[in-house]
Amino acid sequence: QVQLVESGGGLVQAGGSLRLSCAASGRTFSSYSMGWFRQAPGKEREFVAAISWGGSTTYYADSVKGRFTISRDNAKNTVYLQMNSLEPEDTAVYYCAADRRPSLSRLQARYDYWGQGTQVTVSS
Repeated sequence: QVQLVESGGGLVQAGGSLRLSCAASGRTFSSYSMGWFRQAPGKEREFVAAISWGGSTTYYADSVKGRFTISRDNAKNTVYLQMNSLEPEDTAVYYCAADRRPSLSRLQARYDYWGQGTQVTVSS
């Protein structure tokens, strides 16, 4: 069982930056691939980024590639999402998720545990 708690969301102007954190409970955090997803108002939840167990492999949605960076610190049981050059279209609730399988995926059904989300609002 893994519990995930996101933090770091807020209101930022277009072009600004935010860093989201996702703290995980449990001693097996390093056994999970981790992902970030987001859901904008009136839209379905979508994949943002994923990272492998050890952090050596990452995978991004085209919409955020080059602007967002996913990373993890297994000693702190935490995964991060650094978001730069934010755009109003990035406004959404951001969720982190944990996947027991080693291969990275953009499919929500692959993820076993989810956090409650943190709101990110980008003003124009």
